[in-house]
Amino acid sequence: MRVLTIANQKGGVGKTTTSVALGGLAAEQGQRVLLVDLDPHGSLSAYFGQDPDRLELSAFTLFQERKTLSRDSVQRLILPTSTPGIHLMPSATALATLERQSIGQDGMGLVLSRALSCVYEDYDWVFIDTPPLLGVLLINALAACQYLVIPVQTEFLAIKGLERMVNTLQMMSRSRKRALPYTIVPVMYDRRTHASVASLRAIRNTYMDQVWPGHVPIDTRFRDASKAGVPPHAFDPRARGVEAYRSLFKFLQQRMGQEELALRTAP
Repeated sequence: MRVLTIANQKGGVGKTTTSVALGGLAAEQGQRVLLVDLDPHGSLSAYFGQDPDRLELSAFTLFQERKTLSRDSVQRLILPTSTPGIHLMPSATALATLERQSIGQDGMGLVLSRALSCVYEDYDWVFIDTPPLLGVLLINALAACQYLVIPVQTEFLAIKGLERMVNTLQMMSRSRKRALPYTIVPVMYDRRTHASVASLRAIRNTYMDQVWPGHVPIDTRFRDASKAGVPPHAFDPRARGVEAYRSLFKFLQQRMGQEELALRTAP
């Protein structure tokens, strides 16, 4: 099982679109995919027709039952989607209360890690969508993953969110045995605007090799795919944005393969 977290401490930067697009491309290759929605707003859940206000079982249940997690208890929280090969662990609005409930509770940062270990044999890929703020949910997502993808909108206000995310990552890395590998993904790029072009240049100049060499353009087909409730590639496989995500997925597969090889050969 390969686990990727999609995160940025700024909202509206394409985290959900990136999660669905990458998950869809993995499923297209015949891989078994689990999408995990840890955002109380539940955009990923709503994408696939689920209402976070009405669900009785959700990612929130993991934290309620954290002391008795098992394969059966985790599986019952996972829903099929209309897309073959993709399953969903939906969000619940109640996740917004978790920060207050977790005060003084031990082990709250590793709940998702333990849950995913229960279904390790069931999935090839897991993509975790996260809320845009540092708290117990983002900590869970970072602790559970092997690789981090940071989408960043190509505008200067979004760069501030990127700075906070990288600072958080550095802080988290101090508590791990090794640094969490990550890739910054420029999204919503509009080559017609000076602001977008200048922002992309600034991101590349500042973060250099940590930035994916490509970029995801603005593409209205993403909105159309969301309305249809299907991954972008299933709605329009030739869309510019889909081709960009296809290139990104190939890049991430190579990077994760390199990371896994380095771990196996490390002394």
